[in-house]
Amino acid sequence: MAHGLAHILWDAPWLGPYRAVGEPLAQAVLAGRSNADVLDMAGGPQRFVPQEMLPDGVAYERYIFETGQVPTREGLHDFFNGLAWLRFPQTKRRLNQLQAQAIAADGIRAERGPLRDAATLFDENAALLQAPEVLWEALDARDWRRLLIDLRAQWAQVQLTLFGHALLEKLVQPRKDITAHVYRVPPGLAAQDLDAWLAQDLDAGRLARKPFQALPVLGVPGWWSANEAVDFYADTQVFRPRRERSLAS
Repeated sequence: MAHGLAHILWDAPWLGPYRAVGEPLAQAVLAGRSNADVLDMAGGPQRFVPQEMLPDGVAYERYIFETGQVPTREGLHDFFNGLAWLRFPQTKRRLNQLQAQAIAADGIRAERGPLRDAATLFDENAALLQAPEVLWEALDARDWRRLLIDLRAQWAQVQLTLFGHALLEKLVQPRKDITAHVYRVPPGLAAQDLDAWLAQDLDAGRLARKPFQALPVLGVPGWWSANEAVDFYADTQVFRPRRERSLAS
């Protein structure tokens, strides 16, 4: 039933915002309880129910929007999704609202429209970065050497919070190429205000334009011992340079 929860390394730096709540819940699942039961007992504003509660033919996002209940399977993916709901309830509700509105307008199609695609990408893989302007400029330019080597000392001023539950799931087995879609958060915003700010900031038009920057998260200073070697960042298959636009584009 636990499906990988025993392999979560709770002392990993990226799990800091989730550990106090998540570790005891994981232990309860490992003791034999279901994800839905354990997450529901944590007392969030939403309910967690077994996946079997989702009626046939009803979209997952629509069901959550209409009932306030989150269908939950066993395994790492839905466990981390539940932790995200507990840590960021307002933002998760906002994303669900955007998804439900898009489904109501366009129906369920073989391909998601721009808004649903961006909302799903955010939900699954976003990271929230508060950083000095000089680091944002280097990230935008994909100037990896400047961002992660030359300005390494500046990372003491950075707060990086992983939001995406698929991203958290992948990091249970860390590998160099795991990349987050980074969303910019104002420096100085307190951790307890992050959820409310983010829920307010997620405007449908802006989100549909995918305002993200790619960041291989295990390159973050202090997050993985291997990145203490300068040549760690020389791998252009992971730390890819910014592609220049052609004159015709």
